[in-house]
Amino acid sequence: MVDKISSWKFAEDFTSEPEAFRDARVRAEELGVECITPAVGAHLALLVSALGAKAIVEAGTGTGVSGLWLLSGAPEAVLATIDNEPEIQFAAKKSFAEAGIPANRTRVINGRAIDVMSNMADAAYDLVFLDADRETLESQLHEASRLLRPGGVVAIAHALWRDRVPDPAMRDDATAIYRDVLRFFSNNEAFVSALSPVGDGLLLASKRN
Repeated sequence: MVDKISSWKFAEDFTSEPEAFRDARVRAEELGVECITPAVGAHLALLVSALGAKAIVEAGTGTGVSGLWLLSGAPEAVLATIDNEPEIQFAAKKSFAEAGIPANRTRVINGRAIDVMSNMADAAYDLVFLDADRETLESQLHEASRLLRPGGVVAIAHALWRDRVPDPAMRDDATAIYRDVLRFFSNNEAFVSALSPVGDGLLLASKRN
């Protein structure tokens, strides 16, 4: 039997980050903010590159680690990134500036993800990345479905939630939320979906044409 833990670690260590990304990660550690892993970042960069993304929504700015990865894969994309913590958003702006990201490529929006997303345009975005406000995640999914153009992708971090989702004995609220998300896509013919074990689990779903 293949050692899946060793394979997972190898995949996680396969990706190296540019210095500006690592600096953003240090800021996150100082502020107590959890970041996606470099391997998850590489998946996101690949996705936006394959999509030729021009417009991206991110729920959960953090200190800019995931935003930097998203923008790295789509040199012409504009990122609308949402967070409700001004101090953390200030750190993200610093991360974007130090990475040389032009100011016109980021819209850093303060507020709750579900509230901001509800005011965004229909079918106007290529990718929506959800990594914030777990309690409203199901509502965010419905907004993401509306925001995505046909062929667009929704990506959801922490889809395996600390390796608790596969264990039926785990019934805490957070685990239940992610199980509900997986069921939403497994029973939804409007999307083609896949679950990756990278990082803390990454769920990807493409909106059918």
